[in-house]
Amino acid sequence: MIWNAFILALREIRRSAMRSFLTTLGIVIGVASVIAMVMLGDATTAYVTQSISKLGSNMIVIRPGQDRHGPGGDTVAKRFIHDDLTAISREIIGLKGVAPVSSKGMQVVYGNHNYSTSIDGSDNDYFSVKDWQFEEGRNFTNAELKGGKAVCIIGETVRKELFGTQTPLDASIRLGNFSCQVIGLLHSKGASMFGMDQDDLIVVPIRMFQRRISGNQEISAILVSTKNPSAIENMKTSIISLMRERRHIRTGDEDDFNVRDLREVIQTLSSTTKMLTLLLGAVAAISLLVGGIGIMNIMLVSVTERTREIGIRLAIGALEREVLLQFLVEAVVLSSLGGIIGMALGIGAGVGINLFFDLPFVFNTSIVIIAFLFSTMVGILFGYFPARKAARLNPIDALRHE
Repeated sequence: MIWNAFILALREIRRSAMRSFLTTLGIVIGVASVIAMVMLGDATTAYVTQSISKLGSNMIVIRPGQDRHGPGGDTVAKRFIHDDLTAISREIIGLKGVAPVSSKGMQVVYGNHNYSTSIDGSDNDYFSVKDWQFEEGRNFTNAELKGGKAVCIIGETVRKELFGTQTPLDASIRLGNFSCQVIGLLHSKGASMFGMDQDDLIVVPIRMFQRRISGNQEISAILVSTKNPSAIENMKTSIISLMRERRHIRTGDEDDFNVRDLREVIQTLSSTTKMLTLLLGAVAAISLLVGGIGIMNIMLVSVTERTREIGIRLAIGALEREVLLQFLVEAVVLSSLGGIIGMALGIGAGVGINLFFDLPFVFNTSIVIIAFLFSTMVGILFGYFPARKAARLNPIDALRHE
């Protein structure tokens, strides 16, 4: 019986092909919009996660101050010293690396080229914590780190600005009033999601930075990475306890430093993008309801047009449930066809949008299935009333209908 109703539904749809297409257009647009918007939201979430992960895996950042003055921390709070770094390395277990960081913007010169960039003073753990590979050259030797030798490792942006297409290795560049030998070139990471060029930097030994650039022994921040991602929370707790002890903070007093890991940033931004995805999906889903109303309207018109046909069927012995099933199947077929077309258009639009904005491709199978099932449910819900009206027609009145 269902198969016969399906065949009859296809026949009626072919008979009024243009009207059927226009009827399903709302469903097509609704399903396509939902799928495209969710794919865009998922791709944005994946892009956020990938971009932040480029800053370093399982990384914890320790800065002075209570994080009320932006990424640089509180300029009034006491800075860290090398003994803090040593204490963390000695007391905290499960470390992958611990790196000091002090930064300053400077003008660098090579030949007749000059460029303003950021100078980071650190050690070899800096590259381990930030998951940074070398394009050319090497990292610092122990002698260079301990002696504070004037050597440096540059990012790709600095290379382009100062050297063009030439290799920078063994070249001497001027930082302020002293020369520095280039010993390495970092692999390009590109821009972060915050718009900052990660390759626009020069890394020098921390002791050289302190002696020749900052003029003091202070450390602006400490970068810590873990071997085991699941141990981050325990490690943060241990670091906070250790730093409170070292900075002589009494019980009940606020910390004069802050400890953050990149997962917090990822979770915050991901929750925001997911909320926006749900909002966009909900807005797009409204068009599905509009499409359902269109199907109900057309099915009511179809019942009116086919009143005599319904009367004849009822008069020769067709049951009410058979007439109801015929019109209900016709509504479901219309909405399902719209759902299938919408799925294809939505996936295509999602791929196109992701390519245009250079976002990673994320295929969400569940939302495609949900959108199709929802379109089918729309057909059932909005097709039931016209189908019931057709099934409850009086055969005598239907046969008299002109």
